[in-house]
Amino acid sequence: MKSLNELVDQSKSTWLLIQEWISKSAKNIEIIPPNNSDAGKVLTNLQVTTKSVLGSTIYYSGGFKIDNGWLRILGSGSESITRDVLTWNKTDSCGKSTRLPGALLVADDVLGGFYAINGDAFEGAIGNVYYLAPDTLKWESLDMPYSSFLNWVLLGDTDLYYSSFRWRGWENEVLSVGGDSGILFYPFLWSSEKELELRRRSIVPIEEIWNLMHE
Repeated sequence: MKSLNELVDQSKSTWLLIQEWISKSAKNIEIIPPNNSDAGKVLTNLQVTTKSVLGSTIYYSGGFKIDNGWLRILGSGSESITRDVLTWNKTDSCGKSTRLPGALLVADDVLGGFYAINGDAFEGAIGNVYYLAPDTLKWESLDMPYSSFLNWVLLGDTDLYYSSFRWRGWENEVLSVGGDSGILFYPFLWSSEKELELRRRSIVPIEEIWNLMHE
């Protein structure tokens, strides 16, 4: 196992690249400061270097909130997003996820859509990011690795991607949703009973939405 010093790139070159992406983005992006002791623990347990985009995101941030908190990128945890990559994945002593064996959950949205890096959980390229869509309950490949995923989240057309899930006034509504919560629709999004605007919405723990989607 590599030590923290071996995993941290003192040049911060990858983190500087991420900051460059953020500076070019027109989106509302909140970079949450990390808890330094927790950041080192998460990085060491996962054995990820800060030369990688994932490692830099974990070590140099407690996470990101994008588009008023519609999207949450997990980091090393904070008051705003208490879930870090390690605890949310319920990783074992070997750094392997027990919540979703063979994958690593790295982001989610207020709808209860979850993003994960493929280890061997899904058919397809290892290292690519998959999305658990809340309307189909199926994991879909985004056909891109984590570095491209983060670039897309920060600079890409996520408004188009989520266009069918946006309702009038969503921008203000999601501001009240904490980083460990989500919006539960009833009837559920995976049913086709009503149009989106006609469904009831309530703020619940993101854990509750995860559990409902895996019943």
